[in-house]
Amino acid sequence: DYVDNDERFILFTRGTLEVLKALIWQPDIIHANDWQSALVSAYLKTLYAGDPFFAGTSTVFSVHNIAYQGNFPKSSFAKIGVAKDLFYPTSPFEFWGNVNFLKVGISYADVLSTVSERYAVEIQSSSEFGFGLEGVLRTRNPDLYGIVNGIDYEEWSPEKDKFVPYHYSKEDFSGKEKNKRVLLEKCNLPKTSENVPLIGIVSRLADQKGFDILAEASDRLLSLDLQMVILGTGEEKYHKLFKQMAKKYPQKISVNLRFDNTLAHLIEAGVDMFLMPSRYEPCGLNQLYSLKYGTVPIVRETGGLADTIQDYDPKTGEGTGFVFKNYDSDELLEVVKRALRVYQNKEVWTKLMKNGMQKDFSWQASAKKYEDLYQKALQKQSPIESS
Repeated sequence: DYVDNDERFILFTRGTLEVLKALIWQPDIIHANDWQSALVSAYLKTLYAGDPFFAGTSTVFSVHNIAYQGNFPKSSFAKIGVAKDLFYPTSPFEFWGNVNFLKVGISYADVLSTVSERYAVEIQSSSEFGFGLEGVLRTRNPDLYGIVNGIDYEEWSPEKDKFVPYHYSKEDFSGKEKNKRVLLEKCNLPKTSENVPLIGIVSRLADQKGFDILAEASDRLLSLDLQMVILGTGEEKYHKLFKQMAKKYPQKISVNLRFDNTLAHLIEAGVDMFLMPSRYEPCGLNQLYSLKYGTVPIVRETGGLADTIQDYDPKTGEGTGFVFKNYDSDELLEVVKRALRVYQNKEVWTKLMKNGMQKDFSWQASAKKYEDLYQKALQKQSPIESS
């Protein structure tokens, strides 16, 4: 972050509109994303409200993670350049006496979206998920939609992944076992019995991602018959924690505190399970990659994880992963134990892998939903009168 981020993104959004005019490029829709471009919709309804150039332009505003809001002091309002009387208690520009760019975008956009249906509900439900904007979101409920992200199967597919040594498919898993051996060797972990699963984590190391409850369960978790590979960077307390875990359990856990795209692909292709115990997760991508790679996700029931992973049902054989409900270290430990028990039955486990690999989370389905969203935006009247 920079101390002048307010000025940077005021310039960015205002400049975007001026560039469109200079190029004589009249958009039907402007799709803004997150607080950095949130002011676009406000400008169109205020400073540019009488400009015939934008008379036919609608706005869509997407929120990817509502925790990041673009909060600035009251003095930033004057820099935005709109009428002074637009700043008052509870106005779109005002948030606890300061200026909140994300609130502005939510208030002024014609249509809103976020990155999963469950997250769209959660962020309206309480301050735990809405981070103070849940009330504003509830006022826009009819215009708020959740659309799960898609993934690029040209880049993320075990049949063609250029970053992994052995390719495989749901018809032949032999390449996955070979990738597991390569991964174990690369991470200096011993090859153990085929009944010992390898669990992967690729993540930003932060509280949001569930590492506080993972820390609580770490010793109990690593006392189980499993191995783990962790890749990521983040909060120093988790760097320290995982280094201590690796020192204490050198035969069971490999910790890689860096960004490494090649290793990220190898982890997806080589591990048996992928762990995502998030406190909240707007969408999540790694669980989608994991499904494609026959890597069974273990996730908490929140946001996009809840929308994309179906808990395994031993009675029917249906499901694509293992899901726990409450944000609790004991529940995390129990769901891992449940996954370990199922893993011992290779026939059942193979069926579970195939269940996931058959799912389609390509961009085709999501793109169609965005087309529908754009049609709604074109038909939508602004929720706020221009000033």
